[in-house]
Amino acid sequence: MQIPNSKPNSDSEPVSEAERRIRRLALHLSPVACVAAEQLEIAACGGRGKLSVDTPSLSSYMRGKHRDIQEKVFDYFNANPHLQTPVEISKDDHRELCMKQLTGLVREAGIRPLRYVVNDPAKYFAILEAVGGVDMSLGIKMGVQYSLWGGSVLNLGTQKHKDKYFDGIDNLDYPGCFAMTELHHGSNVQGLQTLATFDVMTDEFIIDTPNDGAIKWWIGNAAVHGKFATVFARLKLPTYDTKGVTDMGVHAFIVPIRDMETHQPLPGIEIHDCGHKIGLNGVDNGALRFRSVRIPRDNLLNRFGDVSREGKYTSTLPTVNKRFAATLGELVGGRVGLAYSSVSVLKVAGTIAIRYSLLRQQFGPPNQPEVSILDYQSQQHKLMPMLASTYAFHFATTTLVEKYSQMKKTHDEELVADVHALSAGLKAYITSYTAKSLSICREACGGHGYAAVNRFGILRNDHDIFQTFEGDNTVLLQQVAMDLLKQYQGKFKGGTLAVTWNYLRESMNTYLSQPNPVTVRWEGEDHLRDPNFQLDAFRYRTSRLLQSVVVRLRKHSKTLGDFGAWNRCLNHLLTLAESHIESVILAKFIEAVQSCPDPSSQAALKLVCDLYALDRIWNDIGTYRNVDYVAPNKAKAIHKLTEYLSFQVRNVARELVDAFDLPDYVTRAPIAMRSGAYSQYTQYVGF
Repeated sequence: MQIPNSKPNSDSEPVSEAERRIRRLALHLSPVACVAAEQLEIAACGGRGKLSVDTPSLSSYMRGKHRDIQEKVFDYFNANPHLQTPVEISKDDHRELCMKQLTGLVREAGIRPLRYVVNDPAKYFAILEAVGGVDMSLGIKMGVQYSLWGGSVLNLGTQKHKDKYFDGIDNLDYPGCFAMTELHHGSNVQGLQTLATFDVMTDEFIIDTPNDGAIKWWIGNAAVHGKFATVFARLKLPTYDTKGVTDMGVHAFIVPIRDMETHQPLPGIEIHDCGHKIGLNGVDNGALRFRSVRIPRDNLLNRFGDVSREGKYTSTLPTVNKRFAATLGELVGGRVGLAYSSVSVLKVAGTIAIRYSLLRQQFGPPNQPEVSILDYQSQQHKLMPMLASTYAFHFATTTLVEKYSQMKKTHDEELVADVHALSAGLKAYITSYTAKSLSICREACGGHGYAAVNRFGILRNDHDIFQTFEGDNTVLLQQVAMDLLKQYQGKFKGGTLAVTWNYLRESMNTYLSQPNPVTVRWEGEDHLRDPNFQLDAFRYRTSRLLQSVVVRLRKHSKTLGDFGAWNRCLNHLLTLAESHIESVILAKFIEAVQSCPDPSSQAALKLVCDLYALDRIWNDIGTYRNVDYVAPNKAKAIHKLTEYLSFQVRNVARELVDAFDLPDYVTRAPIAMRSGAYSQYTQYVGF
């Protein structure tokens, strides 16, 4: 397709600005010719025909090597309908069902997630994706047991802890909690107030909640099922001087909270139920208060810091901040899992909405059959860029999981830093996008989308907290922005750049130079669909934002100080972080397209990738126009091509969602069934 007024093919003469204006004047004088030209162009676009997509090949490329373990999860729940979560269920019943689901998965189906948490994280996240498709509460409960409680023991403890606790955590004899968040402190973990004071006389730590603000809050598994908790507390050691004790910073301790036989709270431990929540009511969140609870010295998870019998502290890391960073760095798997799981939720919601939109017919030309609502441009505008984003996020989070797995094997410091920043950015960006998209999907399905059985309400409520736990999204984006500023500063000091930030090496020179006056006017489809143009545009925007925020921070810090300057520029910094993450996502999508071995699948992915890129560029076209990165006519060409690509993606939308290969049990919305949707829907309500 040649966009009107675009740059001609390479074998044609360029069109001068004068000639362009003459043509435009001619169109104003002859509007009939203009309409005819528009109709001819649409006909030419349609004349290309629909892409042929080999759905099994595309699905195989998407799902990777852990398909078998996911099928094992789905087969187990299909064979046990009594363990399937009904639409209407009370909080207490949901909690008990969720525990039965997890127990059955581990003890009957023989799926043991803990052994994969460290040794094969990619397989663990594949299990988590499948389990979350069964019930998001079950996915979170499994994550609390194995990634948080189990992961903290494996990652923060030493061999003695693994020997003592591994089997019990693995087989669910030791259900546990992850007690970090307090009533007054969530994101600011260094501000936690719970105390762990060492008693040299008894060789014990005394765990105390000094005030109401230090009560551990929102602790998963605490209200009903947990028997142990990894408690994060400030380590206090005696100094034998006028100070009395010294604060060694936040450390992690294993604290039994319930009797193994009677299941009653142990002495000094007060447990309360956080009650009914907006979503995830299969997870029993509770609050914990500790009143002089004594635990053995061996219960300190001592990988990064230890206390001797005499009360002497030792660590291979020299400062409180370094120990704190190492501790939190080992817990980054939670963010990786949330980003990965959020994409799964987006796949389910998008599949339901798109299948319904293909089936549902409404209005049409006079005296002709009604048309599918997905044939309306407005519906395509809602759902097709979303479908493209789902594919983009899939490949980005798959890469993140691969990096995380490599990090766990090598412990490479550069990779650790890269995964920390990338997981923060992807978790924040993807969960926010998914949360907005769930509402769009509900609206796209009209009144039927409001029925609980069609799942949008449940998905939306269960997923909503993904934006908050494992790091509030606004805080995580600030971490990304801070890392970008450090990389920017390091570039000018001759330092090396982390893998994800490599493009900044050139951006301060190439991307910040004056835009090429020729390329800013190129409007041809080949140019606009060139991945180099797309990626350059994304990175140019990030580089401009980075340079401008540096200037603003320097200016405001002179009068407001560093904290005040950061707060004054906060929205700018958040936009910078999101722009960088979008650049990373696009780069990974382009790599995935180029690596796809099947030509049919590669063509489909290229189409979807182009829509993702150009839709993002068009949504922020004001930025590009403000700095003359694109000329007005090029901006119009981008908009027109984006609409055309959206139409082309609509033509293969069924194949693209089928490639997700989600079992009917996972989508399980009557309006999304491949056939007989309305009959199943009417049966559900009693006809």
